[in-house]
Amino acid sequence: MTEPLNTNGKRLSPIPAFIFMSRWLQLPLYLGLILAQCVYVFHFWVELKDLIGAAMGNADSLAHIFQAIAVPGQQPPTKLSETIIMLVVLGLIDVVMISNLLIMVIVGGYETFVSRMHLEGHPDQPEWLSHVNASVLKTKLAMAIIGISSIHLLKTFINSHAYEPKVLIAQTVIHCVFLLSAMAIAYTDRITTLTHNDTKHH
Repeated sequence: MTEPLNTNGKRLSPIPAFIFMSRWLQLPLYLGLILAQCVYVFHFWVELKDLIGAAMGNADSLAHIFQAIAVPGQQPPTKLSETIIMLVVLGLIDVVMISNLLIMVIVGGYETFVSRMHLEGHPDQPEWLSHVNASVLKTKLAMAIIGISSIHLLKTFINSHAYEPKVLIAQTVIHCVFLLSAMAIAYTDRITTLTHNDTKHH
């Protein structure tokens, strides 16, 4: 964290330099998200272990699975079925998608708002990171949230007999709001990009 320089190679005056260096206050936030990622990894393996144990006939694993997918106010299932396995797998996919969202926020947010990582030429550099900015990050986060919402909605529809119609309608409306929000963000970003390009050409 060296003292920043301007485009002329001169050091910034103390107040602008101090304000600019305050971006490093975000570093503990991103480190905290990495810890949250570790919690999700642990949760994923616990759920996967229970699923494998349930498939093998382990009574404790079966009880954990039934408890995890139980709907409040409904009688819990008593045997492992294709629907229950599907619900558990969708839960695992949900964890993976939230983990992907965390990676986008951690890596993209750090690169955009804190400091460059200088990953150019690295074989594992994410494709989207080469052109990431605040607008691109917002659009990708919106798409990730839609994916997570889709998984939750699919889990609800698979288990629709256990929910009241108003719950199904509410979740569908919320998902549609997420879709419209993402479309609005993408459209706004497109207009901003076109306007910026037109300004550069003129």
